[in-house]
Amino acid sequence: MMKLNLLFGLTLAILISGAQMATFTVKNNCQYPIWPATLVGDPNFPQLPKTGFQLDPQAQDSLNVPSPWKGRLWARTQCSTSGGRFTCATADCGSDQIACNGKGGAPPATLAEFTIAANGGQDYYDVSLVDGFNLPLSITPQGGSGPNCTSTSCAANVNSACPPNFVVKGSDGNTIGCKSACAALNEPQYCCTGQYGSPETCKPTDYSKKFKDQCPEAYSYAYDDATSTFSCTGGPSYLITFCP
Repeated sequence: MMKLNLLFGLTLAILISGAQMATFTVKNNCQYPIWPATLVGDPNFPQLPKTGFQLDPQAQDSLNVPSPWKGRLWARTQCSTSGGRFTCATADCGSDQIACNGKGGAPPATLAEFTIAANGGQDYYDVSLVDGFNLPLSITPQGGSGPNCTSTSCAANVNSACPPNFVVKGSDGNTIGCKSACAALNEPQYCCTGQYGSPETCKPTDYSKKFKDQCPEAYSYAYDDATSTFSCTGGPSYLITFCP
């Protein structure tokens, strides 16, 4: 009886608080399998039920997302299992499993980033190339409202315009990713660290401008907020498409 009363109390509290859940629908429009992954961005929020899964071409899967929640989603490519270890050529999370289990993707990785508000408040979302690029990606809100509640994407193949010293090649010699300037050069002005650790001191560089030219709506460096952050109110769900 005590357990039933406790369960009833928790359910009632959720209903009274107006707690909601968003849905991330993840679709693979690529011509090859991908392995999407998720990572919570705040220790106060839970990991999503799936932290890694496979999507074949044209397949899609859905994730229930509690509100509030903050985190990211990306996809790994050219993955395989050998000797009991699951590894990927790009954006590998180092868990040795399909599930990332709280580990982030190794750059280069195109990111879909979200801050989901409680009770239908204002969500924020963006496509980010701050960790480099491995796949084209779009985010489309389903429902919600606001002047900036629109689709955003990096639909271009940034790999085709990648600076030669930023290129990541696969085992077949083809380009499979493009490092960020921070990852490739590891200097404060490109990483927005040290004396460059503020919006006033960390400005666009020739390298970040190359990313911005390819994907004007995506984050090209850490403080690229003005043209790259989107928002919706009203508790929408989101369609996240790889190779849109």
